[in-house]
Amino acid sequence: MTNSANRVRKMVLCALFTAVTVVCSQLAVPTPWGVPVNLALFGVYMAGMMLGPVWGAASQLVFILLAAVGVPVLAGFNGGLSAILGKTGGYVVGYVLAAAIAPAVANALQRKPWAMVLGMVLGCAACYLLGTIWFIALTATPLMTALGWCVIPYLPGDVIKIAMAVLLTVQLDKRLPKEVLA
Repeated sequence: MTNSANRVRKMVLCALFTAVTVVCSQLAVPTPWGVPVNLALFGVYMAGMMLGPVWGAASQLVFILLAAVGVPVLAGFNGGLSAILGKTGGYVVGYVLAAAIAPAVANALQRKPWAMVLGMVLGCAACYLLGTIWFIALTATPLMTALGWCVIPYLPGDVIKIAMAVLLTVQLDKRLPKEVLA
């Protein structure tokens, strides 16, 4: 395959995984404190694991850019610059970090299932760190309150998302020819 054809394939896959994240974002349950429970991080993990750190992160950057220009891709069909710059915007920006960190760690450790788990946990932690700092900066909420609203309630769901993403990635790695996503 030519370099040009490979680049086009990567861009198409990048768009596909942007769409996966959009769909996963809409599978959301609102909360009284304004940080919805959704499957977006599952889409982020899959983008990173299937596309690698660079293109996985690029797919999430496209997601953010779509939201920033007003396309309703965020949970609850929200979009616009105010949504990205709002109190939960740091978590959305953290998707780029998670999509880069998860596959970088997993690939550095021979892409074993435990390495994928580690990479996704670290990616999730980076997303939460950025998002929580952002949330605190915009709302002047104390750290422990912010953790109680924005992190702790979501950890059980994150365990499930990580488990699902690892199981799916292992199966796709077995079934897809290496050159499909390479």
